[in-house]
Amino acid sequence: MDILVNLLIIGAVAFFLYKRFVPTKGIRTISTAELKMELKNKDKQFIDVRTPNEFKGNHIKEFKNIPLHVLQNKANGLSKDKEVIVICQSGMRSSNATKVLKKMGFENITNVKGGMGAWR
Repeated sequence: MDILVNLLIIGAVAFFLYKRFVPTKGIRTISTAELKMELKNKDKQFIDVRTPNEFKGNHIKEFKNIPLHVLQNKANGLSKDKEVIVICQSGMRSSNATKVLKKMGFENITNVKGGMGAWR
């Protein structure tokens, strides 16, 4: 009986980690080096989901600040017809933001791997 409980716990933890770290289907991931090429494209929308203070401290000029906690309310100002490229500090919040956008019906979404920490 204890073995069964342990196996269920291990299975639940493995499933949680898998769902947490495996990219969501239909979401592209790019490096900061690839981002430099994308910044020239005016047909894309660039969203930084960090806090306003983080954004003020250092940001990429093409990016608009829409903090993750307000993204669902502010995303209606974005076009679903254009690609949305999302960045944060490390890539975790932007990954969560891409999932929020996907659930809202956005189809062309890209996450910047490593975020601003990798931008330098």
